[in-house]
Amino acid sequence: MVLTEDEALELLTYLVTAARTQLDEAAEYGPLRLLTAAQRLAGYMAPRVSPEMRSLLEGPIQRVPQTATRSADPDGYAATLDTMCRVLAEHLVTRYGIDRAAQ
Repeated sequence: MVLTEDEALELLTYLVTAARTQLDEAAEYGPLRLLTAAQRLAGYMAPRVSPEMRSLLEGPIQRVPQTATRSADPDGYAATLDTMCRVLAEHLVTRYGIDRAAQ
């Protein structure tokens, strides 16, 4: 089991309340809220997964500052998200043996 019931409840509560907060917040906080949720999930998962997965969870996902927004550095922010997507995609390809040529 990756999450305890309490951890799952905390993450669920965060996501629902973040969705509500977004109604009144600037739109640029949406990605920040999603990254915060991803970081929390990664933190819960790290002690319970394989060493390869732990390396991924403790890597680029955790390196994004809690206060990072795209307004400070739009290109850098996008590049950081692109890096995280690439690292996750590479992990999925390795883990599940996805044949890139077939896509």
